[in-house]
Amino acid sequence: MRIGTVGGLCVVLVGLVFSTETVSAQDKALVDHGIKVYAAQKCSVCHSIAGKGKKTGPLDAPESKLHKLSADEIRQWLVNAPEMTKKSGSKRKPVMKNYAKLPKEDIDALVTYMQSLQKKS
Repeated sequence: MRIGTVGGLCVVLVGLVFSTETVSAQDKALVDHGIKVYAAQKCSVCHSIAGKGKKTGPLDAPESKLHKLSADEIRQWLVNAPEMTKKSGSKRKPVMKNYAKLPKEDIDALVTYMQSLQKKS
């Protein structure tokens, strides 16, 4: 291996480390924003996280249906809840509120926050 190749490899590895940290910082910012949106929208009236909120709707429990959902499916539950309720055959009452009027940034943040719950359990 030539010295130029080793130097190039080091530059690539350092770049990967810094880009991973940037993505993590962006994800953390989105998760933090998602936590605020979750609180502002009073999601804990129907759901719980870390034991806070409605106990029958835990989002962070290993058995939660959230753990089986893709990012797109989480997004669909937020912006098209009636259709997702019908599609899933959910009998839960009250039916989930539709959040289609929330800004895209808030929806993106909620999706990222929900995905972070999947990783913790």
